[in-house]
Amino acid sequence: MQEPSVLSLKNRWTRYSVVIVLATALVAAAVGFIWVPLANNRQAGLSLWDAICSAAGVAGGATSSALGDDAAARPSNVIVSATMMRPANAESIGRGATLAMRCTMCHGIRGVSEANSPNLAGQIEGAIYKQLRDYQSGHRVSAIMQPMVTPLSDRDMRDLAAYYAYLPHEREPGAAGRTPPQLVSNGAPMRNIGACASCHGGYAQQTATPILDGEPEAYIRNQLHAFRNGARRNDLNQQMRNVARQLTDAEIAELAAYYAAR
Repeated sequence: MQEPSVLSLKNRWTRYSVVIVLATALVAAAVGFIWVPLANNRQAGLSLWDAICSAAGVAGGATSSALGDDAAARPSNVIVSATMMRPANAESIGRGATLAMRCTMCHGIRGVSEANSPNLAGQIEGAIYKQLRDYQSGHRVSAIMQPMVTPLSDRDMRDLAAYYAYLPHEREPGAAGRTPPQLVSNGAPMRNIGACASCHGGYAQQTATPILDGEPEAYIRNQLHAFRNGARRNDLNQQMRNVARQLTDAEIAELAAYYAAR
């Protein structure tokens, strides 16, 4: 009797192979989307569904009814979308330049800080707007920034974002030729860490994810530590906190040095 083709499910070895592949895929999915997220978020009290959504990078229930009216428990009240920012015009940019005069002490006359405050020149418009909104609502805490943004209207914040995004983003000479750390290019999948470049890479695709290139090393390092220890919590779906909790001090220092030098 002729043995069935190896491509036929009538062949027992083919059936065994299919079962093994499917079982491996199910185990990998269970580990990556259930066990690891639950282990990372146990202290945060997330449900199974919210943990899975957090791992997949999509919205779960933790930002809606599960929190009731406790706005402070939400990471942000900004809905990030491709249409959240209106196209900037000359009036908006000019008005933002006037408003930015009060920001020069920390962020520089042209949006380039002389200290360890973040550089804003050429930053993603939506990223600036979201952070201003988060400071104003208290979702991001800063004794310096909150008093500054409290009196701002929504238009003020949009115009400030438009102005700083309009300014040229300065890069260090030869920055593009530097070899990125493994975490930047590939991440660490076994620790549930995606590649940094997948979110902080191509500028044209970013909506509210900030550019890290050229930011002060101390600022990047401090923010990663703040995400890791929970002091900063305005990341949607805990995406940054999930990553930062897995990083060592040495890895944080390496990432901060790399992006600061770009």
